[in-house]
Amino acid sequence: MFKRFRRLRKNSNVRDLIRETRLNVNNLIYPLFVVEGEGIKKDTPSLPGVYQMSIDEILKECKEVESLGIKAILLFGIPSIKDSIGSDALSNDGIIAKTLRAIKKDFPNLYVITDLCFCEYTDHGHCGIIDQCSHDIDNDATLEISKKQALIHAKNGADMIAPSGMMDGIIYSLREVLDENGYENLPIMAYSTKFASAYYGPFRDVAESAPSFGDRKAYQMDPANRFEAINESLEDEAQGADILMVKPALAYLDIIRDVKERTLLPVCAYNVSGEYALLKAGQKAGIIDYERIMQETIISIKRAGADLIITYHAKELAKILNKN
Repeated sequence: MFKRFRRLRKNSNVRDLIRETRLNVNNLIYPLFVVEGEGIKKDTPSLPGVYQMSIDEILKECKEVESLGIKAILLFGIPSIKDSIGSDALSNDGIIAKTLRAIKKDFPNLYVITDLCFCEYTDHGHCGIIDQCSHDIDNDATLEISKKQALIHAKNGADMIAPSGMMDGIIYSLREVLDENGYENLPIMAYSTKFASAYYGPFRDVAESAPSFGDRKAYQMDPANRFEAINESLEDEAQGADILMVKPALAYLDIIRDVKERTLLPVCAYNVSGEYALLKAGQKAGIIDYERIMQETIISIKRAGADLIITYHAKELAKILNKN
Protein backbone atom coordinates (compact mmCIF):
# COMPACT_ATOMS: atom_id res chain seq x y z
CA MET A 1 0.00 0.00 0.00
CA PHE A 2 1.35 3.45 -0.84
CA LYS A 3 0.20 6.97 -0.05
CA ARG A 4 -1.61 8.79 -2.90
CA PHE A 5 -0.46 12.37 -2.46
CA ARG A 6 -2.08 13.36 -5.74
CA ARG A 7 -5.55 13.07 -4.19
CA LEU A 8 -5.00 16.50 -2.64
CA ARG A 9 -3.60 18.02 -5.86
CA LYS A 10 -6.55 17.11 -8.06
CA ASN A 11 -7.87 20.65 -8.65
CA SER A 12 -7.28 24.25 -7.65
CA ASN A 13 -9.97 24.21 -4.94
CA VAL A 14 -8.35 21.47 -2.89
CA ARG A 15 -4.87 22.89 -3.52
CA ASP A 16 -6.05 26.23 -2.13
CA LEU A 17 -7.66 24.55 0.88
CA ILE A 18 -4.46 22.85 2.03
CA ARG A 19 -1.88 25.47 1.01
CA GLU A 20 0.56 25.83 3.89
CA THR A 21 2.28 29.11 3.01
CA ARG A 22 0.39 32.17 1.81
CA LEU A 23 1.61 35.58 0.73
CA ASN A 24 -0.11 38.59 2.21
CA VAL A 25 0.35 42.23 1.28
CA ASN A 26 0.28 43.07 5.01
CA ASN A 27 3.68 41.38 5.43
CA LEU A 28 5.49 43.45 2.78
CA ILE A 29 7.81 46.40 3.40
CA TYR A 30 8.80 48.61 0.46
CA PRO A 31 12.19 50.41 0.43
CA LEU A 32 12.30 54.06 -0.68
CA PHE A 33 15.30 56.34 -1.34
CA VAL A 34 14.99 60.09 -0.82
CA VAL A 35 17.30 62.84 -2.12
CA GLU A 36 17.41 66.62 -1.89
CA GLY A 37 15.72 68.73 -4.56
CA GLU A 38 12.36 68.86 -6.27
CA GLY A 39 10.80 66.95 -9.13
CA ILE A 40 13.53 64.30 -9.03
CA LYS A 41 12.80 60.69 -9.95
CA LYS A 42 16.09 59.23 -11.07
CA ASP A 43 16.28 55.66 -12.32
CA THR A 44 19.08 53.30 -11.32
CA PRO A 45 20.35 51.21 -14.30
CA SER A 46 21.44 48.32 -12.08
CA LEU A 47 18.12 48.35 -10.20
CA PRO A 48 15.31 48.90 -12.76
CA GLY A 49 12.10 50.32 -11.33
CA VAL A 50 13.82 51.63 -8.19
CA TYR A 51 14.42 55.37 -8.01
CA GLN A 52 16.11 58.13 -6.11
CA MET A 53 13.25 60.56 -5.41
CA SER A 54 12.91 64.03 -3.99
CA ILE A 55 10.42 64.54 -1.17
CA ASP A 56 7.59 65.63 -3.49
CA GLU A 57 8.03 62.44 -5.54
CA ILE A 58 8.32 60.32 -2.40
CA LEU A 59 4.89 61.62 -1.35
CA LYS A 60 3.43 60.52 -4.69
CA GLU A 61 5.01 57.12 -4.17
CA CYS A 62 3.55 56.88 -0.66
CA LYS A 63 0.09 57.54 -2.09
CA GLU A 64 0.48 54.63 -4.52
CA VAL A 65 1.91 52.39 -1.81
CA GLU A 66 -1.09 53.04 0.43
CA SER A 67 -3.52 52.48 -2.44
CA LEU A 68 -2.01 49.02 -2.98
CA GLY A 69 -2.55 48.09 0.66
CA ILE A 70 1.15 48.11 1.56
CA LYS A 71 1.29 49.32 5.14
CA ALA A 72 5.03 49.92 5.68
CA ILE A 73 8.00 51.51 3.95
CA LEU A 74 11.72 51.43 4.78
CA LEU A 75 13.22 54.88 4.26
CA PHE A 76 16.82 55.57 3.19
CA GLY A 77 18.24 59.08 2.94
CA ILE A 78 20.87 60.36 0.49
CA PRO A 79 22.13 63.84 1.44
CA SER A 80 23.57 66.36 -1.00
CA ILE A 81 26.60 66.99 1.24
CA LYS A 82 28.59 64.21 2.94
CA ASP A 83 31.37 64.44 5.51
CA SER A 84 33.48 62.20 7.71
CA ILE A 85 30.83 61.70 10.43
CA GLY A 86 27.61 61.89 8.39
CA SER A 87 26.47 65.21 9.87
CA ASP A 88 23.28 65.33 7.78
CA ALA A 89 22.02 62.26 9.64
CA LEU A 90 22.44 64.13 12.93
CA SER A 91 20.54 67.25 11.87
CA ASN A 92 16.92 68.12 12.42
CA ASP A 93 17.08 69.72 8.97
CA GLY A 94 18.66 66.65 7.38
CA ILE A 95 17.10 64.74 4.53
CA ILE A 96 15.58 61.99 6.68
CA ALA A 97 14.14 64.41 9.26
CA LYS A 98 12.51 66.56 6.58
CA THR A 99 11.12 63.53 4.74
CA LEU A 100 9.69 62.01 7.90
CA ARG A 101 7.82 65.22 8.70
CA ALA A 102 6.43 65.44 5.16
CA ILE A 103 5.28 61.82 5.04
CA LYS A 104 3.69 61.92 8.47
CA LYS A 105 1.85 65.15 7.60
CA ASP A 106 0.26 63.70 4.45
CA PHE A 107 0.16 59.99 5.32
CA PRO A 108 -0.19 59.67 9.09
CA ASN A 109 -1.26 56.03 8.90
CA LEU A 110 1.62 54.84 6.73
CA TYR A 111 4.11 52.93 8.89
CA VAL A 112 7.56 54.41 8.35
CA ILE A 113 10.64 52.40 9.28
CA THR A 114 13.90 54.32 9.09
CA ASP A 115 17.25 52.85 8.22
CA LEU A 116 19.73 54.04 10.84
CA CYS A 117 23.27 54.02 9.51
CA PHE A 118 25.98 56.36 8.23
CA CYS A 119 27.19 54.78 4.98
CA GLU A 120 24.88 56.98 2.86
CA TYR A 121 25.93 60.09 4.78
CA THR A 122 29.73 59.78 5.05
CA ASP A 123 32.24 60.81 2.41
CA HIS A 124 34.13 57.55 2.98
CA GLY A 125 31.06 55.31 2.64
CA HIS A 126 31.60 53.32 5.83
CA CYS A 127 28.95 52.85 8.51
CA GLY A 128 30.41 55.03 11.25
CA ILE A 129 33.37 57.02 12.49
CA ILE A 130 36.77 55.97 11.14
CA ASP A 131 39.64 55.53 13.58
CA GLN A 132 42.44 57.49 11.93
CA CYS A 133 45.14 55.18 13.31
CA SER A 134 43.66 51.79 12.41
CA HIS A 135 41.46 52.98 9.52
CA ASP A 136 38.78 50.73 10.99
CA ILE A 137 35.34 51.69 12.31
CA ASP A 138 35.47 52.98 15.87
CA ASN A 139 32.63 50.88 17.26
CA ASP A 140 31.92 52.80 20.47
CA ALA A 141 32.25 56.26 18.95
CA THR A 142 29.78 55.16 16.29
CA LEU A 143 27.36 54.02 19.01
CA GLU A 144 27.36 57.56 20.40
CA ILE A 145 26.44 59.26 17.12
CA SER A 146 23.96 56.45 16.38
CA LYS A 147 22.10 57.43 19.53
CA LYS A 148 21.90 61.01 18.26
CA GLN A 149 20.61 59.78 14.91
CA ALA A 150 17.98 57.64 16.62
CA LEU A 151 16.59 60.64 18.50
CA ILE A 152 16.39 62.64 15.25
CA HIS A 153 14.32 59.83 13.71
CA ALA A 154 12.13 59.48 16.78
CA LYS A 155 11.43 63.20 17.18
CA ASN A 156 10.43 63.56 13.53
CA GLY A 157 7.92 60.73 13.44
CA ALA A 158 9.61 57.40 12.72
CA ASP A 159 7.37 54.46 13.64
CA MET A 160 10.26 52.00 13.89
CA ILE A 161 14.04 52.27 13.73
CA ALA A 162 16.21 49.74 11.91
CA PRO A 163 19.95 50.09 12.62
CA SER A 164 21.88 48.44 9.79
CA GLY A 165 25.52 49.19 10.62
CA MET A 166 26.30 45.95 12.51
CA MET A 167 28.01 47.72 15.41
CA ASP A 168 28.40 45.62 18.56
CA GLY A 169 26.03 46.85 21.27
CA ILE A 170 23.88 48.95 18.92
CA ILE A 171 20.54 47.57 20.08
CA TYR A 172 21.34 48.06 23.77
CA SER A 173 22.58 51.60 23.11
CA LEU A 174 19.55 52.64 21.08
CA ARG A 175 17.06 51.04 23.45
CA GLU A 176 18.67 52.87 26.36
CA VAL A 177 18.64 56.32 24.73
CA LEU A 178 15.12 55.93 23.35
CA ASP A 179 13.77 54.86 26.74
CA GLU A 180 15.55 57.70 28.53
CA ASN A 181 13.96 60.24 26.19
CA GLY A 182 10.37 59.02 26.38
CA TYR A 183 10.38 56.76 23.31
CA GLU A 184 10.08 53.49 25.18
CA ASN A 185 7.27 52.39 22.84
CA LEU A 186 9.29 52.94 19.65
CA PRO A 187 10.31 49.50 18.35
CA ILE A 188 13.70 48.51 16.98
CA MET A 189 14.13 46.10 14.07
CA ALA A 190 17.66 44.70 14.35
CA TYR A 191 19.73 43.94 11.27
CA SER A 192 20.80 41.13 13.53
CA THR A 193 22.23 38.79 10.90
CA LYS A 194 23.65 40.89 8.06
CA PHE A 195 26.23 39.21 5.89
CA ALA A 196 29.10 40.83 3.98
CA SER A 197 27.38 39.92 0.74
CA ALA A 198 28.03 40.54 -2.95
CA TYR A 199 24.25 40.76 -3.39
CA TYR A 200 24.28 44.40 -2.20
CA GLY A 201 25.90 45.85 -5.32
CA PRO A 202 22.85 47.52 -6.92
CA PHE A 203 21.75 48.94 -3.55
CA ARG A 204 25.05 50.75 -3.23
CA ASP A 205 24.39 52.34 -6.62
CA VAL A 206 20.98 53.74 -5.69
CA ALA A 207 22.01 54.66 -2.12
CA GLU A 208 25.42 56.01 -3.18
CA SER A 209 26.93 54.13 -0.26
CA ALA A 210 29.85 52.11 -1.64
CA PRO A 211 32.92 52.38 0.62
CA SER A 212 35.69 54.54 -0.85
CA PHE A 213 38.34 52.19 0.55
CA GLY A 214 38.43 48.67 1.92
CA ASP A 215 35.25 46.70 2.57
CA ARG A 216 32.82 45.97 5.40
CA LYS A 217 33.99 42.49 6.31
CA ALA A 218 35.26 43.69 9.68
CA TYR A 219 31.72 44.43 10.84
CA GLN A 220 29.35 42.54 8.55
CA MET A 221 29.24 38.76 8.87
CA ASP A 222 31.17 36.07 7.03
CA PRO A 223 28.67 34.34 4.68
CA ALA A 224 30.13 30.96 5.70
CA ASN A 225 29.21 31.24 9.39
CA ARG A 226 25.92 29.70 10.44
CA PHE A 227 26.33 29.51 14.21
CA GLU A 228 27.73 33.02 14.46
CA ALA A 229 24.61 34.22 12.64
CA ILE A 230 22.35 32.55 15.19
CA ASN A 231 24.45 33.97 18.02
CA GLU A 232 24.22 37.51 16.59
CA SER A 233 20.43 37.30 16.40
CA LEU A 234 19.97 35.92 19.88
CA GLU A 235 22.31 38.59 21.27
CA ASP A 236 20.22 41.34 19.65
CA GLU A 237 17.10 39.79 21.16
CA ALA A 238 18.76 39.85 24.58
CA GLN A 239 19.69 43.53 24.10
CA GLY A 240 16.05 44.47 23.47
CA ALA A 241 15.32 44.09 19.76
CA ASP A 242 11.65 43.79 18.82
CA ILE A 243 12.18 42.19 15.40
CA LEU A 244 15.17 40.21 14.09
CA MET A 245 16.30 40.45 10.49
CA VAL A 246 18.28 38.20 8.17
CA LYS A 247 19.91 39.90 5.17
CA PRO A 248 20.20 38.81 2.34
CA ALA A 249 17.39 36.29 2.01
CA LEU A 250 17.77 33.78 -0.81
CA ALA A 251 21.29 32.53 -0.14
CA TYR A 252 20.47 32.40 3.58
CA LEU A 253 17.11 30.61 3.79
CA ASP A 254 18.71 28.14 6.18
CA ILE A 255 19.65 31.01 8.51
CA ILE A 256 16.09 32.38 8.42
CA ARG A 257 14.87 28.95 9.51
CA ASP A 258 17.59 28.63 12.16
CA VAL A 259 16.70 32.00 13.70
CA LYS A 260 12.95 31.37 13.49
CA GLU A 261 13.30 28.10 15.38
CA ARG A 262 15.17 29.81 18.21
CA THR A 263 13.11 32.92 18.87
CA LEU A 264 9.54 33.95 19.56
CA LEU A 265 10.18 37.40 18.07
CA PRO A 266 8.98 38.23 14.56
CA VAL A 267 11.61 37.51 11.91
CA CYS A 268 12.12 39.80 8.92
CA ALA A 269 14.06 38.92 5.77
CA TYR A 270 15.51 41.46 3.33
CA ASN A 271 15.07 40.33 -0.27
CA VAL A 272 17.99 42.48 -1.37
CA SER A 273 18.87 44.44 -4.48
CA GLY A 274 21.04 41.79 -6.13
CA GLU A 275 18.30 39.18 -5.78
CA TYR A 276 15.80 41.60 -7.32
CA ALA A 277 18.17 42.68 -10.11
CA LEU A 278 18.84 39.09 -11.19
CA LEU A 279 15.13 38.44 -11.73
CA LYS A 280 14.76 41.76 -13.56
CA ALA A 281 17.65 40.81 -15.84
CA GLY A 282 15.98 37.47 -16.57
CA GLN A 283 12.72 39.27 -17.32
CA LYS A 284 14.45 41.70 -19.69
CA ALA A 285 16.21 38.84 -21.47
CA GLY A 286 12.89 37.01 -21.87
CA ILE A 287 14.25 33.79 -20.41
CA ILE A 288 12.03 33.42 -17.33
CA ASP A 289 8.35 33.63 -16.42
CA TYR A 290 9.04 36.67 -14.27
CA GLU A 291 5.79 36.90 -12.30
CA ARG A 292 5.73 33.22 -11.40
CA ILE A 293 9.39 33.14 -10.39
CA MET A 294 9.01 36.33 -8.39
CA GLN A 295 6.10 34.86 -6.43
CA GLU A 296 7.94 31.55 -5.97
CA THR A 297 10.94 33.44 -4.64
CA ILE A 298 8.93 35.39 -2.06
CA ILE A 299 7.05 32.22 -1.04
CA SER A 300 10.39 30.49 -0.40
CA ILE A 301 11.40 33.30 1.97
CA LYS A 302 8.06 33.11 3.77
CA ARG A 303 8.22 29.31 3.93
CA ALA A 304 11.70 29.47 5.46
CA GLY A 305 10.20 31.36 8.40
CA ALA A 306 10.11 35.08 7.60
CA ASP A 307 7.11 36.86 9.07
CA LEU A 308 7.96 40.13 7.28
CA ILE A 309 9.71 40.66 3.95
CA ILE A 310 11.47 43.80 2.78
CA THR A 311 11.42 43.64 -1.00
CA TYR A 312 11.69 45.82 -4.09
CA HIS A 313 9.03 43.54 -5.60
CA ALA A 314 6.46 44.79 -3.05
CA LYS A 315 4.36 46.93 -5.42
CA GLU A 316 4.37 44.31 -8.19
CA LEU A 317 3.47 41.58 -5.74
CA ALA A 318 0.72 43.67 -4.14
CA LYS A 319 -0.89 44.24 -7.54
CA ILE A 320 -0.91 40.48 -8.20
CA LEU A 321 -2.27 39.64 -4.75
CA ASN A 322 -4.97 42.32 -5.00
CA LYS A 323 -6.02 41.09 -8.42
CA ASN A 324 -6.23 37.50 -7.23
